[in-house]
Amino acid sequence: MTSRPRTTRFSVLDRSRTRQGREGSQALRDTVWFAQQAEALGYHRFWVSEHHSVPGVAGSAPTVLAAAVAAATVRIRVGTGGVMLPNHRPLVVAEQFGVLESLFPGRIDMGLGRSVGFTDGIRRALGADKDAAQDFGAQLAELLGWFTGEQRAHPQVHAHPAEGLRPPAFVLATGAGADVAAAAGLSLVIGDLRGRDQRLRAIERYRAGFRPSAWSSAPYVAVSGNVAVAGTTEEARRLLIPEAWAMAHSRTHGAFPPLGPAEEIEARAMTEKERGFYERGLRGQLYGTEDEVAAALDSLIERSGADEVLVTTSTYDRDALLDSYRRLARVAGLSGVPAVV
Repeated sequence: MTSRPRTTRFSVLDRSRTRQGREGSQALRDTVWFAQQAEALGYHRFWVSEHHSVPGVAGSAPTVLAAAVAAATVRIRVGTGGVMLPNHRPLVVAEQFGVLESLFPGRIDMGLGRSVGFTDGIRRALGADKDAAQDFGAQLAELLGWFTGEQRAHPQVHAHPAEGLRPPAFVLATGAGADVAAAAGLSLVIGDLRGRDQRLRAIERYRAGFRPSAWSSAPYVAVSGNVAVAGTTEEARRLLIPEAWAMAHSRTHGAFPPLGPAEEIEARAMTEKERGFYERGLRGQLYGTEDEVAAALDSLIERSGADEVLVTTSTYDRDALLDSYRRLARVAGLSGVPAVV
């Protein structure tokens, strides 16, 4: 095994993906169970996501789900990947994380994103304008101000119990958000495990422009994406098929479906457009045997200088998914503990 993965933190983001023939409520229970397994394997943190009106994702209230995860675990850090600030009032977000940090001190992460609902109907329901993401920097500044007590937009208003607390804050970015994270002095989570030039340049800008803050004294970079590990390269690739097809379907039909079995998808007759999105989705991921994944991660960490890898893999077969994370834990040299029952 190569050495860099063994000196890098590894964490998990679970998006509570629904599966064909299963209720969304089961996906949420699976997330809590999976967090217990991730803790037992030695992963550093476990995050949950925010999606609205998406049939394939049950996780719509990340701070609520994070509370359930934190209550079901003991040591692993718990957070959001992330709360989408344009969808919420910063005061309410501060209060929610203040409650989480008060209940589970020293274990809560505040991952924040700038995405808005992907249709006009969802945005109207959330009360968010299509251009709301453009105000992300100001929204972020107000949110942090509720914790420090320095916000001035609403005099004589305080966020209890958040004021005075400092849950670690992360900005989720695909590129532009890296500059916001640097200016605010926050940690950065950036997608793309293939280390493409655009993402690497964003990381370089982030490190160059980072300004130390009350939240972080130095730049911190987590790279995120899908990693699948199995006994053979083809088995690992098949783990990624359900998610690749769901993405292809969403881009060609406008709806993100529940995950289906890989064998059904492989037998499906696809249009040329669907096939193109599907195959590109598979090419953009990191998968293979333990030795193959170790080498790929070693290269990625060297090129990006990543402090952490946030693994976001989803698949239809939850047992195979857990086996993949178990194999990845070996690649990363994680130190497991007995599972929480």
